[in-house]
Amino acid sequence: MTRPRRTHRLIPRIPGQTYLWLATLIFAASGAVTRKLTEIGAEHFIGDRNPISLCNVLFVGNLCALILLILIYGRQWNKTTLKQLSRKDWVSLTLVAVLSGALAPGLIFQALALTGVNNVILVGRLEPPLTLALSVWLLRERVNIWELMGAIAAFVGVILTIILQPATETMMNMGGFSLGIGELLAAAGSLAGTASTIIGKKYLSQIPLGIYSIFRTALGTIIFFFFALVLYGSDHFADVLSPFLWQWMFLYGGLIVVVGQSFLIKGLKTCTVSMASLIGSFGPVVGILAAYLILGEAPTQPQYIGGSLILVGIFLGQVGIWRETSRIASGKVNSTPAQQQVETDMGFKGI
Repeated sequence: MTRPRRTHRLIPRIPGQTYLWLATLIFAASGAVTRKLTEIGAEHFIGDRNPISLCNVLFVGNLCALILLILIYGRQWNKTTLKQLSRKDWVSLTLVAVLSGALAPGLIFQALALTGVNNVILVGRLEPPLTLALSVWLLRERVNIWELMGAIAAFVGVILTIILQPATETMMNMGGFSLGIGELLAAAGSLAGTASTIIGKKYLSQIPLGIYSIFRTALGTIIFFFFALVLYGSDHFADVLSPFLWQWMFLYGGLIVVVGQSFLIKGLKTCTVSMASLIGSFGPVVGILAAYLILGEAPTQPQYIGGSLILVGIFLGQVGIWRETSRIASGKVNSTPAQQQVETDMGFKGI
């Protein structure tokens, strides 16, 4: 009778910080893992097609994740809970599903096909300063000078990362500058993610996690599927039923989406906003390290320059968050939900 109790007591003793670090590791490696999966697929062509194409990874990976999310959170989809959602809630959920469930991941996955993983990671840091700026403008949130300086430094770092890239075939000339199409797509994905975050902050903070996650994943997957059919044709999903693809996607969806999100939520329950944001801010560093270990992709000089400024911005932002947390503790200002803060800091999370 005593042994089961001791077993159960071990679980809460795991610090929330440990769960957040694990979530950060999983999400930060998602870009490199996605690229690696497409390379594995290139070694197992079906006819002249890669069964693990980026579109198949996004579509089938989300289907696998959706199955697992339904198993975990399906109970939240009951009449009592659903009746509490207003028409505005459903409209907001739909907008978020389009932006963060279909458009943002679609753009980022296409960026991964055209540029290095490190570029996608660094350009993805455009999302936190944009979210901060729009939160001040649209939501009338207040920021301190440290957060403002950090956002400016990170923004400049992203711009330098984009414009200092060496000339390649996948570049377009804009106003005398040669800009990489992959980097521009990653920036557009960040814009879509920012818009989704702002809508979520304003209208969806009270929506149960299960309803939010399942609806966003399901509708986003459907919308992406039809977009891809229009853009690429029906042959683009010819290998969508390949057992080889599905065995990798269940691993991908289960690990990146479900385990990563579960660790994130578990950690946020016991960690402060400042701690969650600090851990999440290590995402770019871990992501670049993962790209090197998994793909052998070493940072280039433009990435070092832009990345250094981004790290300075992250440091300044953390100082601002620490000062803001002190004010929250003293009751002078209201708190921002930790999940919104850390998810913005982490950037691309594989979906």
